Amino acid sequence: MSRAVLVALLLAVVVASSAATVLIINPRDTLKSSLTEQQRSARERFFGTGKELPPIKDGQEMRPRW
Repeated sequence: MSRAVLVALLLAVVVASSAATVLIINPRDTLKSSLTEQQRSARERFFGTGKELPPIKDGQEMRPRW
């Protein structure tokens, strides 16, 4: 096999695998899976709300406990 044929074959494999990856993942499906209000409230009860944590004062949480 010549080098040109090998490069063309490798390029075809890369293109085919990229197309397969795009078809399998399909980012448009993520828009359909929005949570219902009941699922959202259950998630907030379990994980807490989306509020940021309060700032750490004086590095208290960085000290060792011994």
